[in-house]
Amino acid sequence: MATYKAIQNYIKDKYNCSIKTCWIADMKEQCGISTRKAPNRISKSKRVYPCPEKYKAKMIDTFRHFGMVK
Repeated sequence: MATYKAIQNYIKDKYNCSIKTCWIADMKEQCGISTRKAPNRISKSKRVYPCPEKYKAKMIDTFRHFGMVK
């Protein structure tokens, strides 16, 4: 499984945009990929900063690139 830094670097190189790690965590949760609960997470029940719609397709493409989803 790819690290958050590797995912950020791939998206930066391919799409020339920066993404937040909280967006990666949100998309991993939406795709059914297990994540651990961060000790500094603000809300345990919901995402404070969910992934914006315009980045969702880019994230899924990146997850496919790294073999995280089919």
